[in-house]
Amino acid sequence: MNFPAELSYTQDHEWIRLEADGTAVIGITDFAQHELGDIVYIDVASIGQSLAKGDVFGSVEAVKTVSDLFLPIEGEVLELNPAIEKSPELLNTDPYGEGWIIRMKPVDASQNDELLTADAYQELVGA
Repeated sequence: MNFPAELSYTQDHEWIRLEADGTAVIGITDFAQHELGDIVYIDVASIGQSLAKGDVFGSVEAVKTVSDLFLPIEGEVLELNPAIEKSPELLNTDPYGEGWIIRMKPVDASQNDELLTADAYQELVGA
């Protein structure tokens, strides 16, 4: 499994990447997509909403289950990745690249420091 060192991770299996323009990109981890299996649908109804850290911002539907998505840090959900609306399987094939889920504007980017490093996340999932 892949755990890019430049990302931060949550115990709920989301990752976050802070961008130079002040936004953040959120997705699910390689471990999460592997556990879910074939992803067939993504639902994010929180575009334009300001949410607290840990709030549900959407859900991922796989063949056998539905899983909530939790915001890693507080902020406003700006956009849903248009590519995954048409091809949700990108979450399986490229979870850290083309399979990102949302872009958000953090209220306080320093909340990212409270998240897990790649090594800590890898230890959490036992990989």
